[in-house]
Amino acid sequence: MVHWQRMWNDDGSIRSYNVIKIIASAISWPYRLIINFRNWLYDKNIFAVVKLPCPMISVGNITVGGTGKTPCVIMLAKMLQFHGFKPAILSRGYGGNSSKSVNIVSDGKNILLDSKTAGDEPFLMAQSLKNIPIIVGSQRIKTGRVAISQFGANVLICDDAMQHRQIFRDINLVLLDNQKPFGNGFVLPRGKLREPIAGLKRASAFLLTRTDETTEAENISRKLAQVGNIPIFTSIHKPQDVIKGDYSDIWPTSDLGGKKVCAFCGIAKPDSFKKSLLAAQANILSWDTFPDHHNYRLDDLETIKNNFCNYKADLIITTQKDGMRLQNFPEFLSMIYMMRIEMEIAPAPESFDKFILDKLSAAAVNLSYAKSK
Repeated sequence: MVHWQRMWNDDGSIRSYNVIKIIASAISWPYRLIINFRNWLYDKNIFAVVKLPCPMISVGNITVGGTGKTPCVIMLAKMLQFHGFKPAILSRGYGGNSSKSVNIVSDGKNILLDSKTAGDEPFLMAQSLKNIPIIVGSQRIKTGRVAISQFGANVLICDDAMQHRQIFRDINLVLLDNQKPFGNGFVLPRGKLREPIAGLKRASAFLLTRTDETTEAENISRKLAQVGNIPIFTSIHKPQDVIKGDYSDIWPTSDLGGKKVCAFCGIAKPDSFKKSLLAAQANILSWDTFPDHHNYRLDDLETIKNNFCNYKADLIITTQKDGMRLQNFPEFLSMIYMMRIEMEIAPAPESFDKFILDKLSAAAVNLSYAKSK
């Protein structure tokens, strides 16, 4: 089995070679050429870009793996709602199994699809947001039109859309993980980059995530300053609370202090979850990790339950994102707790809000002018 994470952490300074690494390096070059050529076609307006009749915010990244797009989308949606907008969220629905081109996960009032159909991230958004439609489909132009015509959305948040260049965006928000913002510097499959670093020039703003976990924000900001005069914001992932899997009980994270826990997760950044548990002074007796977007099986759950019994722990805990993939196991869900994480702009949330609102105001003026012509 290929250990992708190990290869993606190798920046070339380790002089070790194997067949998989050599093949991945060879494939990376044509992949880079194809991506560069595709971007050139869009840059030269040879490939058409469609502009929808309301402002569009793209939330994306330049690497594969968790940079915090889902908590960022939730934070943005709540902020826009607070300021009187009617946002809707468009998602590709990674991991969902629906074959339809338009899938309404939530109409803002009711959740209409399960996590298996919608994908765990759109389902998590639906659980976290009220009065905000969430629509899944690979054709963002089509889902965007449904959001506007059916739900009256006046601003669209396009999740994971940095490389989805067919649709025009008024704000291109690019998230970068504060630990390794560019992975090992190589494009897929040799590294984690979805496209060469030159693609960062398309950003309207950068958002460094998990800046409380390392001290690299200042160094990264200096590197990003070389890309251009693009605003840089910083954020932290902050535990919100701990909630039972069936939503029947809720605790502040401070109540984890001294609790003996068996923890598990299948996310891109498991260490971030572990740090949150340790910060809450939980006593971690067992720690099981699975691949990102892991589809849990009965034998996985049996292993976790056996750990709980053998260690005589107080509780089993996972992330809310993992909880979305356990909906087919209601009995197990009723036994466990989930830590809910929210994104917080720090240290100056008001400057981020002002940036977004000013950009949306300018976009609205441009739309009104275009309609009047």
